[in-house]
Amino acid sequence: MGETASRQRTVRATPSLLKDLRTLRIAVYHPDDADGRQLTQQLQRIGCQVQTFWPPAPTLPEGLDAVFLAVRPDVIDLGFEWAKSEDAPMVIAIVTYENPTIVEAVLRIGAKAVLPSPVRSFGLLSSLVVARQVYDDIKSHARRLRKLEGKLLGVRRIAEAKSILMRTRNVTEGQAYDLIREQAMNKRVTTEEIASAIVNANEILSLGK
Repeated sequence: MGETASRQRTVRATPSLLKDLRTLRIAVYHPDDADGRQLTQQLQRIGCQVQTFWPPAPTLPEGLDAVFLAVRPDVIDLGFEWAKSEDAPMVIAIVTYENPTIVEAVLRIGAKAVLPSPVRSFGLLSSLVVARQVYDDIKSHARRLRKLEGKLLGVRRIAEAKSILMRTRNVTEGQAYDLIREQAMNKRVTTEEIASAIVNANEILSLGK
């Protein structure tokens, strides 16, 4: 029963997934040869918006969702600095053969999937779907991590602010938190923001002591 329901959900999700793929803006960094043209044509058949370039440039066009990059010996020494940015598009590597240098380059650019060359129509859609899912999962995990880090920092700030108020106002921990919360409500800001203001003010007043 559970397996059947899961399979039905997958089937229902397929049209929306394919619709999402058709909105992708993709850059293909591949020599203008039969392999590159085959890749471009297949992506266009899926419905993707495709731009082609060679050789790879130091920067990417704006607004890209994905990059198909031919990882070849003549380009692996390029920095690919754009691949290291937090908002880099998902990368699918195209490799002609495998050796430690090529594999290291694939890892360095953060590829979410790998296509063998020569590119064939079979497997391209699956690679695109898998790469998209992996990319979205990583982004989702990164957002949750930033949120948790922000919450942890806020908890630490509140604890530090309470300590300052307890020391300077001679109040209990509960009373210190009530003061922070009251100020936050009056100023229509978060308790974390009030706590940060208290900590920052205390640091400024402590200068030179």
